[in-house]
Amino acid sequence: MVDVGRMVCEEIEIPSISDGQVLVESEMASICGSDLHVVMMGAGVNHAFPCPHGYPGHEGIGRIVESKVRHLSEGQHVLTFPNPPVGECFNEYQRVGGDYCTVLPETDLPRSHLLMAQQLGTVIYAMRQHPRDVSGETVVVMGQGSAGLFWTYMLKKAGAEQVIVSDLSDTRLAVAKSYGADTCINADNGSLYGVVGDLTAGAGADYLVEAVGRAETFRESVDHVRIDGQIMWFGLPSVDQDIDMRFHKFFRKRLRAASTYGAQDEVDAVSFREALELISSGAIDVAPLLSHVFPVELIDEAMHLAHEPHADDALKVSIDFR
Repeated sequence: MVDVGRMVCEEIEIPSISDGQVLVESEMASICGSDLHVVMMGAGVNHAFPCPHGYPGHEGIGRIVESKVRHLSEGQHVLTFPNPPVGECFNEYQRVGGDYCTVLPETDLPRSHLLMAQQLGTVIYAMRQHPRDVSGETVVVMGQGSAGLFWTYMLKKAGAEQVIVSDLSDTRLAVAKSYGADTCINADNGSLYGVVGDLTAGAGADYLVEAVGRAETFRESVDHVRIDGQIMWFGLPSVDQDIDMRFHKFFRKRLRAASTYGAQDEVDAVSFREALELISSGAIDVAPLLSHVFPVELIDEAMHLAHEPHADDALKVSIDFR
């Protein structure tokens, strides 16, 4: 990342590793919504330009070629999930702490499918950190990128009676149907507020997940939830500045809200391991998410597509190093 909105591909020396690290030859990396906020919007940039090579990539898979970690060996294929400030997943060779990768399970699925476990793991982690029994409830998920789709799947799996989702892409909404969504709203064409009101007799949803990460959807989220309802603000804010909110409505409705961060630091990577199990067992089919794959040389083009995905019906944009 050499500037806001601009990444370049350069050749550098393969780095050496320290005790407690492994060197992973990358096979693929995925572009996360939080990457887009950093790269395309300049929100939360942790370094001066030009940023360290590989930054801010933190969703990767690859093969260990050198290890200074007792429980990890050369030749093992791993999911890598470093913290973004030190992430090097956009490098062909990435240095990763031993606690920030886990060995991939044996499966006939392509390893590209297992790469989706990083994003799914963050959703599982959020649900574990802020548990809610949604059995029989009406829930709303704003945004149906990969994170929003995984929320849709997990909430339906947890017993939600009615899952209402919104997005700007009809392609994403079609995938949401297969992931358990009962009602899909194109935010450009339909009124989410009106639909939620109609389906809940004007009361509002019991639980809402904001998985967009935009100031306007953070503000709007309080409109769709019933009195004594609950909100999960999951989307990473797209700006560093303070975001105005409708606190009067939040207060009068007696709402509860939470956010979460730091799945990478969970002890034993429990949530990422659970995500790998769900994918490798076939419980969830992530094939529809793998819509666009770019060679690393075209990472700037990949970032721009991921930032404006709707024209090309992009779901999850990934980088290939092979």
